[in-house]
Amino acid sequence: MKHIPTLIIGAGQAGLAMSHCLSERSEPHVVLERGEVGNSWAQERWDNLTMQSPNWQSRLPGYCYTGPDPHGYMTMPEVLAYLKSYAAHSAAPVESGVTVTSVTRGNDQFVVTTDKGAWHAANVVIATGACNRPAVPVFAKEVSRDITQISPLSYRNPSELPAGGVLVVGASATGVQLAAEIRASGRPVILATGNHIRMPRHYLGHDITWLMEQSGLFSTTLDDIDDITRARSLPSLQLVGDRSRRFLDLNALQGMGVEVVGRLVGCQKETLQFSGALANAIALSDLKMNRALSVIDVWAQQSGLTFAEAPCRFAPTLVPDMPRLTLPLARGTISTIVWASGFRPDMSWLHLPHFDGKGRLQHRGGIVAPGLYVLGLPFLRTRKSTFLGGVGDDARALAKHICETRGQMAA
Repeated sequence: MKHIPTLIIGAGQAGLAMSHCLSERSEPHVVLERGEVGNSWAQERWDNLTMQSPNWQSRLPGYCYTGPDPHGYMTMPEVLAYLKSYAAHSAAPVESGVTVTSVTRGNDQFVVTTDKGAWHAANVVIATGACNRPAVPVFAKEVSRDITQISPLSYRNPSELPAGGVLVVGASATGVQLAAEIRASGRPVILATGNHIRMPRHYLGHDITWLMEQSGLFSTTLDDIDDITRARSLPSLQLVGDRSRRFLDLNALQGMGVEVVGRLVGCQKETLQFSGALANAIALSDLKMNRALSVIDVWAQQSGLTFAEAPCRFAPTLVPDMPRLTLPLARGTISTIVWASGFRPDMSWLHLPHFDGKGRLQHRGGIVAPGLYVLGLPFLRTRKSTFLGGVGDDARALAKHICETRGQMAA
């Protein structure tokens, strides 16, 4: 049995940021990682994925992007190299190839069991991320075995898919990117569209993430939100890391020949069923975008800055004429379903009573219980919590709490 004051589980951006902040405070700790540093980027991302935020916004505690293309967007290998470089720069005490199998509470400490032995720790920080398990509906098991079903965690590129059409389920950032990539390969693509948030890549002559940061939208806190559960479940913005595009939205996809239908709601007798509320989902998405742009417009007017472009409103998203409501699988229209319908964190190894009735970890700003913390989840403390440039603030706050609590106990 090994002993350490603080144990961090996960060596991605959240775990490494936490490690750096604890090192700054001389807090002894170890980071356990099931694979390598940045394992999810190395093993669970598709080949052509790019970051949603520009390179200059890639900021972790004590470290920032210094490369030649600050306004570009890092590719998957570049993000992995960035995280590995950060781990080396911070001298993070990472133990790679260690899989955590259970976390329990024993007397006054946590017992963390791994495939390489057990640890005792006064504090445990869960930094395994929010995208460990695809959110695939129960009715997926009703789909014919002749149809290949995959998630973005196992998708790599269109060439690996079976011949034939593809149904992409989900129209958030991942769904629209995969629909565009697969359609560009020449395959017929249907996009099942539920809740989503349209957003331009550039506005007023700036990257939208710069505007959201400067206007304060990214800094919205828990205290500013009436329904935090709803805020944490909102889909990611329809953004792609491509400065040549203003939009990768439903209009752009329809222009590419992607067929847009409503949310996939079921499968009965080998027939997929889609919601008839596509027009409502589209209208709500445009409404959310325009509300955000209005906040930015007010800030821009009050900022005293000069902008290259004037405020504007974009043409509404086109609603297809009579979108299909069913898709009989026997007709052979599709051969593959890509479940880009969201993700859930996987904390099945956390054997503690801190989950709600829907299996969500309960916490307040990342504090789960005395000595137990979580980092890297949506809207942990602010709207930017899951961004590479936002996790650092959360890590600083939790590191401060850990050290102050330890000091109080010692006194």
